[in-house]
Amino acid sequence: MFPGNYRTYGVSRKDRQPLLDFMLEALRGEGCRILYHSPAAEAPFRITFETVEGERLGIVAYAFLANSRETKNRPADEHRFQLKYGSKDGLFHELWQDPFGLYTTLLAGINPEMGFFVGADPVLHSPTRLFISVEFKERHVEEILAKGWYAWERERQRAPEEPVEVLVGGIPKSFLSYVRFEREAMGEDQGHRQLLAERDLKAKPTVHALAREFQLAESEVFDLIENAMRLKVAVRGSVAEEHLYRQLSKLPGIRCSRLPGDGPDLSARLLDGREVTIECKNALRKPNREGQARLDFQRTRAAKSDPCSRYYSPKDFDVVAACLHSVTEQWEFRFALSARLDQHAKCLGKLSSNVHLDERWSGDPLEILRAVSTQR
Repeated sequence: MFPGNYRTYGVSRKDRQPLLDFMLEALRGEGCRILYHSPAAEAPFRITFETVEGERLGIVAYAFLANSRETKNRPADEHRFQLKYGSKDGLFHELWQDPFGLYTTLLAGINPEMGFFVGADPVLHSPTRLFISVEFKERHVEEILAKGWYAWERERQRAPEEPVEVLVGGIPKSFLSYVRFEREAMGEDQGHRQLLAERDLKAKPTVHALAREFQLAESEVFDLIENAMRLKVAVRGSVAEEHLYRQLSKLPGIRCSRLPGDGPDLSARLLDGREVTIECKNALRKPNREGQARLDFQRTRAAKSDPCSRYYSPKDFDVVAACLHSVTEQWEFRFALSARLDQHAKCLGKLSSNVHLDERWSGDPLEILRAVSTQR
């Protein structure tokens, strides 16, 4: 029995059949046995299959045609796919996620003629308006076809304040790996999404491998998972906070504590009684042209009535701790005063989402914690 309900759309069988065939043939090419697939006239596509190892998997695929058709006022080297179901109603549409974790949701553009696909983050895009486009470049297609699997940051020249998004691309031979990747990456921040994409996707992680990556004892990994509500995503966030907590707790004259709820992650009380609040954020995988690490410094979602609610205010916390694990694969941090970060260009009283770890950031947390007093 199917584990949940989601909205379906009537689509053209003729137009969508090549997309469904691409996925089915890609899975069969890896030795998978197709157990069920929905008809091409119904979107999103639902496919269940069994791998050669006997693993049973299911996908719900929001799949669209990717092409490089010449478009007025658009770059000549641009490829794109358009999220297009039904009529252009201007409403927000949810991209379904299986609450039981049995099915993996995909959001992808497929070019059957050239033999590649490009996957976008379905969590980041939900809810979404339809008839929007996801663009990428000819050079990205060349990398996909040459390497068989490739990940990169989507360019946002027209909307630089939009959230950073990591796209992945592959050929039919890597489609099964793509399914496994999206299962592992669901809800991850974009830095770790790219880190996961750049690893060997066919290697199945074990508890021992996770413990080695997190640099914690296996029992500590289990304790963190047991107490996390969203499992894999919460584990990575919890691990970063745990390493930050341990680092700060070793500082002389500092009493560090964890904070509950959706506000700052940690609190550090100084000897003079001042309390400093700290927000832990993960860095993006790739540095900027100057070699500086970067943060996509905003919430994933905003209230529909207030787009500016996506951005942080310097009043939300005193210090930002940037975790560099997605860059260096070590649990190390850089620190900055939130009040010294750049202001948002359009949202009054908010902080810019484009953050580079420049001279305002320090590897010495004591220096930054003690500097809080100068801004109060």
